[in-house]
Amino acid sequence: MTTYFQLFVSFFKIGLIMFGGGYAMLPVLEHEVVDRRGWLTGEDLIDLFALSQCTPGVIAVNVATHTGYKKRGVLGAAFSTLGVIMPSLIIITIIAAVLNNIADIPAVQSALSGIRIAACALMIKTMVKMWKNGIRDWFGAVIFAAVFVLTAFTEVSTVWSVLGALLIGILSFHSEREAEK
Repeated sequence: MTTYFQLFVSFFKIGLIMFGGGYAMLPVLEHEVVDRRGWLTGEDLIDLFALSQCTPGVIAVNVATHTGYKKRGVLGAAFSTLGVIMPSLIIITIIAAVLNNIADIPAVQSALSGIRIAACALMIKTMVKMWKNGIRDWFGAVIFAAVFVLTAFTEVSTVWSVLGALLIGILSFHSEREAEK
């Protein structure tokens, strides 16, 4: 049985090495929550990730809260959520205390630049993995392409793009169900 301590520690580790936001942390989440712990399947994680895009809040917190709730209820959700946010809280507090003194140091600027590049690479890896796991047919590929074009090349809000894709997916599901009857 999964303990509250295990939930806290696992999500603390994820929060500790999480740079670049939700997409960049998907491989880390997958390793810890799917491969190592078996708390979710890969498909569950992708579905949860997609759902987290549609709900308010930080993706990592949404995933941690859901996973903790699934494993141990409300307290599990609380321990997982605290685990994933605690490293950021500690690190930001420390950085804020010393940042004014070190922000102009070239080595610090170079280090942050390197972190941004690594986060970018992780996001690309995540996109490829989500493509492989999420696109199941030509209809999904069309929705993907439309949302990509809208968000990458226009001023359309990502919120509207995600909500539109959600609505199209629901309508498609219902029309398939009606056609089966």
